[in-house]
Amino acid sequence: MKKLGLALGGGAARGLAHIGVLEVLEREGIVVDMIAGTSAGAAIGALYAQGKPAGQIKELALNIGWRRLVSLIDLALPRSGFIEGTRIKNLLKSIIGDIDFSELKIPLSCVATDIRSGEEVVISDGPVLEGVRASISIPVIFTPVKWRERYLVDGGLVNPVPVSTVRKMGADFVIAVNVIPPMGVRLQSSKGSNPPGIFQSMLHSFYIATYSLVRSNLAGADIVIEPKLPHIGYGDFHRIGDSIAQGEIAAKELIEQIKQKL
Repeated sequence: MKKLGLALGGGAARGLAHIGVLEVLEREGIVVDMIAGTSAGAAIGALYAQGKPAGQIKELALNIGWRRLVSLIDLALPRSGFIEGTRIKNLLKSIIGDIDFSELKIPLSCVATDIRSGEEVVISDGPVLEGVRASISIPVIFTPVKWRERYLVDGGLVNPVPVSTVRKMGADFVIAVNVIPPMGVRLQSSKGSNPPGIFQSMLHSFYIATYSLVRSNLAGADIVIEPKLPHIGYGDFHRIGDSIAQGEIAAKELIEQIKQKL
């Protein structure tokens, strides 16, 4: 049997589509052997790697809700980032707990970036919470995370859809899930003609800057799942259910192809 690896990419609110993909794979009896995640992909991947069923992760996401997520924004003096991240870390801890990478049921790697050297940093040992927190730290928006004498930010800067990482973990067959749409696809704000807010603009700029890396990453995958998400902004955490549904739709379209190749 081929060892199946999932590469779950970053994409802020759009990353919740990973949950829908996991629901379909689980429903079809497709067993995941290892996961590499960047940013939102690291967060969702960590929950699944613990052994939480996709349905339970979906319920967690829907129960948290966007209003609670907004309340977790703790503004910092803008020396290295607008959001300090303590409240978000506390939320992650309440969900993920104090589990170590070695205790996970599915091997997991979280991808981050050393903001000083520009190097990719793959975190796969120690507390899972630290790996996820580092991987989701979008530059400027979040303050960098200190990890073993390094200052880390979002892994999307160097490896937005970590196909190469999961290959190095030993995957023979890689399913990549990309939630960053092609260049030229206009961001369709849920607020109609209103201009995007500062955080929405910063998020969108970050993903525009990393798009060329996305296409390079995906070239190494056996299957690429790309949910259709242009109508969902990167900061649209009030559209959790819609993001998840789009992930499910995209995975269903490729499920027969996945089964044939496996």
